[in-house]
Amino acid sequence: MERILVVGVTGAGKSTLAQALSGRLDLPYHEMDALYFNGPGWAVNEKFTEEVSRLAAGPGWVIDSLGYPEVRDLLWDRADTVIWLDYPQRIVMPRVLRRSVRRTVTREVLFGGNTETWAGWLSREHPAWWAWSQHKTRHREIERRTRDPRFDPLVTVRFAHPDDTRAWLANL
Repeated sequence: MERILVVGVTGAGKSTLAQALSGRLDLPYHEMDALYFNGPGWAVNEKFTEEVSRLAAGPGWVIDSLGYPEVRDLLWDRADTVIWLDYPQRIVMPRVLRRSVRRTVTREVLFGGNTETWAGWLSREHPAWWAWSQHKTRHREIERRTRDPRFDPLVTVRFAHPDDTRAWLANL
């Protein structure tokens, strides 16, 4: 495991696991959302594809994302391992709701200096709405990719429950 994608729906714990793997394996960690959003108003990084290409060309890394569409194939082509947090909605939704409430109340600064706001909860792009509405779609996309012969060289480790993920990480 040298080039690792940690994939799953919003709120599954991708960033947390990716950071832990980075520390354990002494590999650089790259937060996909921090690369994508780089300014106020959730501005998108104009050099996103170029930056991700440069990072993905490196000998080792951990990235916490399926990948935005413009870099998804690039990342899957260059990864050697996919860790799939395939948790059900009943596990993911309380997590993403707690996280978003905390971020909104504390005005936690996120990518590009942005914050989650109460008004943002009304948007279909809000993490809570996104996690709910995209859960099945994201699951199907990841499953399709893990079965695609193009990605056969990838080692895929799939976890259906956080307890399984924790046990695996403890034994790594």
